[in-house]
Amino acid sequence: MPRWRIVVALAILGLFVGALVWLAPVYLRHYQFARAVERLMAEPGLAERPPEVVQVAVAARAASLGLPVKPEQVRVGRSSGRLEVEARYVVRLDLPVYTVDLHFRVRSRSPGAP
Repeated sequence: MPRWRIVVALAILGLFVGALVWLAPVYLRHYQFARAVERLMAEPGLAERPPEVVQVAVAARAASLGLPVKPEQVRVGRSSGRLEVEARYVVRLDLPVYTVDLHFRVRSRSPGAP
């Protein structure tokens, strides 16, 4: 096998590893945010709170992880006695040669009534 093919293959592999290293922290924070919202939704008495309080609480969890979620990006609804929350947000990553907007969505429901 020619040496140039090995060099090109290693360069491409390096680009993929670099992209993974660049993107991994954002996806990890999204995962942590989704788990934090699930824990918030499991809190007792949450369904009785006003929607604005829940919106602010979700946005505060996102802010603590460095994610750009504002209270107005959090939708709170009620269905069958359960509280439903959905947050959509975009994280912009400026890569050396390209800018990427990563779109995320977190959805969760409170446990059903016994």
